[in-house]
Amino acid sequence: MKGLSQIARGGRWLPGCLSVVLLLLTALAAPVAAQTPGPEKGDPTGAFQMTPTSLSVPGYTAPKDPSAPTADEIKALAANVNAVAASASRNYYSINFVWTLVAGFLVMFMQAGFALVETGLVRAKNAGHTMTMNFMVYALGMFGFFICGFAIMCGGANGASIGGPGVLGGAATLDKMLTVGDGWGIMGYTGFFLTGRAYDATAVLWFLFMMVFMDTTATIPTGALAERWSLKSFFIFSIFIGAILYPVYGCWVWGGGWLAQLGMKAGLGHGLIDYAGSSVVHLQGGTLALVLSWMIGPRIGKFDKNGKPRAILGHHIPMVIVGTFILAFGWFGFNAGSSLAGTDGRIGIVAVNTMLAGMSATLFGVMYMWWIHPNKKPDPSMMCNSMLAGLVAITAPCAFVSPVGAFIIGAVAGVLVIWSVMFWDKMRIDDPVGAISVHGVNGAWGVLAVGLFADGTYGDGYNVVAGGVGGLFYGFGSKQLIAQIIGVCVCFAWNAIAGGSIFWIIGKVIGGNRVPAEVEMAGLDIPETGVPGYPEFYNSVTPDTISASEIREAELELAR
Repeated sequence: MKGLSQIARGGRWLPGCLSVVLLLLTALAAPVAAQTPGPEKGDPTGAFQMTPTSLSVPGYTAPKDPSAPTADEIKALAANVNAVAASASRNYYSINFVWTLVAGFLVMFMQAGFALVETGLVRAKNAGHTMTMNFMVYALGMFGFFICGFAIMCGGANGASIGGPGVLGGAATLDKMLTVGDGWGIMGYTGFFLTGRAYDATAVLWFLFMMVFMDTTATIPTGALAERWSLKSFFIFSIFIGAILYPVYGCWVWGGGWLAQLGMKAGLGHGLIDYAGSSVVHLQGGTLALVLSWMIGPRIGKFDKNGKPRAILGHHIPMVIVGTFILAFGWFGFNAGSSLAGTDGRIGIVAVNTMLAGMSATLFGVMYMWWIHPNKKPDPSMMCNSMLAGLVAITAPCAFVSPVGAFIIGAVAGVLVIWSVMFWDKMRIDDPVGAISVHGVNGAWGVLAVGLFADGTYGDGYNVVAGGVGGLFYGFGSKQLIAQIIGVCVCFAWNAIAGGSIFWIIGKVIGGNRVPAEVEMAGLDIPETGVPGYPEFYNSVTPDTISASEIREAELELAR
């Protein structure tokens, strides 16, 4: 103790203490460095865990002397090899299973992003109604998908790349009506209510992933028809999206249907290529948004007597920006998760391509608004729509293009969405959130981009066609582009005709798809949901306080 006190008084106490600590650590570390890694002694490098043991591979027994195994050990070798193979198979399946689950959870959370974006872009008097639609579409669309949508979409596909045996595989075809070949898939018919062969671990996981994608399609029209869509009509139509509209086209592309078979049976590249849903998800939703917006008509006050559009500003731009970031985050699950396999080495490129396209779309959209657009202002709402447009556009080609290709695709999308918004305004199509332009127009652009920018480095065996997916700009000819053009046209036609017909029938049955003029003018929150979105700021205007002359004037405007 006397020695320590002298060291402290002499100002040398800190080096002395450190020396003692280092000596103790050295003494403790010496036996650790000399020991052989193992479950009892620890494994600092992780090397021991990477070798087969009775813990990692049930039934595995290592030879006492690997250089000279005994007869019994040789006899047990086959059993050991089978045990290792079984363990590897379980690991492969588990990695893909967990990867797909996590990606599905990310896509499900995107619903919160859509709710924030759409609600922020409408007026405060309709905030509760718009948020209600974004909340309920999750349950309504899933209900239809659970009843029959999954069976129609995936019932004809014999499994997925997740792993495990294919248990589905029942599909209706048009082989008796076509002369090009046989077995052209139209729709599946196994897995209604997730029963029968669909009561399977892999099939149910596939249901979860496809369902959250369907939910995105179903929520796109809620933004385009916001501030005037009757809640009753919305309820019924959303069920049909999950039950029929999304699944039928989805079967044609992702369920082994005839668009996917255009390559193997008609020689058009790899058939329609849509890696993560530019057409299956976004173009379908955008087409429905366009057709339904045209059928339901514009909001009261959106266009003047000469048809010139008036700006109707959203009430909460910060909400829109936060929602956009949530969507960008969830898009990693949307695109990279579409591999359905964490064991696919391409998922890193898919994720980076997704980031790059969103970045370039944002930059080019802002520069266009700032430098070229007459307003000369970097509109925050258009900034967000540019980013989303880039993410939509890269969704189909994300696995098949280079990072430079992704940058170019996003840059085009960032400007294209602005042109599109202005175009639909001139056409008197009222879309409060720009859903038609973000999802419809740029969904089509993303599908076409596959046929232009795919570089042939990935996709061997995709849609049962050998070789990588290649586009026109990389010397692979125009066949893949032709398949992509066919897909865009079919997607638009199916949703315009089938979706428009269902919407028209619903309107006839329930007495109209649109709320009365006085409800729209007062705000949809209380008349449709019973509760205002913002009670503290709720004005006292109700449908009863709207004068008859104001209602007549509004009805005349709608009639024009």
